[in-house]
Amino acid sequence: MTDQLASPPTARSAVSAPSLSFGTWAFAFGPFAGDPWDFPRICRWAAAAGYDGVEINGFRPHPHDRDVVLPEDVAAMRTLLAENGLSVSGFAPDLTTTPPALSSERHYLKRIDSCLDFCERIGIPLLRVDTVSAPGPVDETRFAHLVSTWRRAADRSADRGVQLIWEFEPGFWINRPSDVLRLLDEIDHPNFRVLFDTSHAYTGAVAGGRQGPEPEILPGGVVEYAQMLRDHVGHLHLIDSVGVLHDDETSEHLPFGAGAVDFPAVLDALGCAASALPWWTVDFCFWPEVDRDGRDAVPFVRGLRDGLAVRGVR
Repeated sequence: MTDQLASPPTARSAVSAPSLSFGTWAFAFGPFAGDPWDFPRICRWAAAAGYDGVEINGFRPHPHDRDVVLPEDVAAMRTLLAENGLSVSGFAPDLTTTPPALSSERHYLKRIDSCLDFCERIGIPLLRVDTVSAPGPVDETRFAHLVSTWRRAADRSADRGVQLIWEFEPGFWINRPSDVLRLLDEIDHPNFRVLFDTSHAYTGAVAGGRQGPEPEILPGGVVEYAQMLRDHVGHLHLIDSVGVLHDDETSEHLPFGAGAVDFPAVLDALGCAASALPWWTVDFCFWPEVDRDGRDAVPFVRGLRDGLAVRGVR
């Protein structure tokens, strides 16, 4: 992809990679669902807080791939980003009507094509997907269909210069560590990578969140999980956790220092899978005090990045 918005702005190019992005869904879901911040307001906030970019929530009223189509709308969005000195690290679209293990490949890939069109128009290097379906046992027929569907989606994304990223979490199907690793191994596609969210990984590895009556707890916790998946990691969401669920659905995301995640240990376990990434994204989903704590996160995460470089982790 050659679009300039796919990389950090020139004004911040002196900052060593990874650049720091903010997930805009934090101002749309949970406590903000009744009165979400609009996208321009979030961009102004993110720039003022010191972020290099934003990761776009594709649920309306935030930018939806089918809404930003006309040249004038695309130009307005690109201008908004440029005026705030922001790039876009990724796109997390609304895929709720197309669970990949249950939808036909044709239906799912049509939806993916629309998202890829949006990524191309705006200059977005990464497309985030999930299984959509609720947690439950692994049905082998559905599993095989998921492998086939996501392989084809990865092919399509590669043809468009966009990396396809899967975010696993307690609230969606395929949430046990061994099943997560098995799916990645079976898809085995260079353009299909996993998004390692520290809260989801902690809740899955330490608490066995929504894994059923016999959860798969890892003795080494989230650090062991990072070591398991490091060869597959293509993107990173950073946020703290104590392993509890938000509204009994998925991981609760806590401000840095309010949880139990040992971030230096996790980042060391990921090694170059973390240090070589172009972006780290801060994910305050469902957190009511994100306006305050999202600002405080910037120096904390930059400190984590700088500490990783000082330790020479590769």
